This record gives sequence, structure tokens and C-alpha cells, in this order.
Amino acid sequence: MHHTSIDEAKGPTEGRLQFSLVNMQIGNALVSIIQGDITQQETDAIVNAANSSLLGGGGVDGAIHRAGGPRILEECIAIRAAQGGCPTGEAVITGGGNLKARHVIHTVGPVWRGGSYGEDELLRNAYRNSLRVAVENNARTIAFPCISTGAYGFPVERAARIALETVREFLTNDKSLHEVRLVTFGETDFQAYARLMGEGSL
Repeated sequence: MHHTSIDEAKGPTEGRLQFSLVNMQIGNALVSIIQGDITQQETDAIVNAANSSLLGGGGVDGAIHRAGGPRILEECIAIRAAQGGCPTGEAVITGGGNLKARHVIHTVGPVWRGGSYGEDELLRNAYRNSLRVAVENNARTIAFPCISTGAYGFPVERAARIALETVREFLTNDKSLHEVRLVTFGETDFQAYARLMGEGSL
């Protein structure tokens, strides 16, 4: 692991600032945080914080479906027909439609219910299974949003720690991925990741 400073860069299409903190090299992979737009990431795969219906929704889910166009929803409907949706903590994959990413990996994070209902492990599973599906589909770069910290109410710093720990564990054991981006929309999530990465404890 090595540490670098916070870099500022223009977003690729929106012209708004993206703040990138890159401070982990794990195995073959670079792990970075970006405050920006998940739909604009030019990675092999982006992850959608979906709901179990796979039929779209608000937040990241709605943004990805709007940007990616109807083909993504058509593939989600086909998955629903085959397996009846996506359980919490699991992940499925579709094409990227009109997105820059080739694939969208749809995972369902847990709704926060106080922490006594297995939420931590379900969130770990969402990250772990997304990474596994990416590797199984020959992706080498992947971008995640902050799963479950929006409408699902998962505490931001707790979720960030779980995300970082799970990514580190996966990359330590699997050398297939070259880059993992953790893309935050808001400043609160970005600062939570920055604090944890700056501690050097992960």
C-alpha cells in the first residue's frame, strides 16, 4: 500500500470538479476515490445500487437507467423472468447500454434497520459479489457508487469502512482487477472515505 495526496481534476463531460484521492495499491490494482458521476466512469463495469425488483428507481439506480437507456431495463426484465429479481447482497450483470462502461453490475444493498439484522454482512456481500461478477465477466476495471448510504439509510462511515475492507480483502486474493474506483456523489461520503484511507489502517 502507498499513499498519495488529493488531486483535483475536471469531470469528463460535466465540467464540474472531481476530487480524486488515490492511496491504495493492492496487488495489481489501484484503488481510488472520486467525487463525481458514476454514470460517466469509463471503466469496464460500473455498479448500480439497485433494488431487488431490478426495475429501476431513484438515486443512482434511476441515474444509471436514464443515462444507459432502455436496453439495460430490457436485460433486467429478462433476468427477473429467469430468476425472479435479485436478493439483497447478490449481484447480476447486464450490458452498459448507452453508458461508457461495457457492463452494469446490479447489486442490492441492505436497508439500515439499526445494525442488528445482518446489515453489515449483507453490505459486504454486495461489494464482494459485485467484484466476483466483474472478474467472471473479464472486467479489469470497475467503479462503485456508495451502496445503501442514500435512501436506505446505512451510516456513511460504517459503510465506507465495509467497502474498503471488502475491496482490500478481494484484491489481496484475486489479481485479475487492475483498478477499483469508489465514486461518491456527495462530500460527506467522500470525506468518510478520505478519513479512512488517510488513517492508513485499512
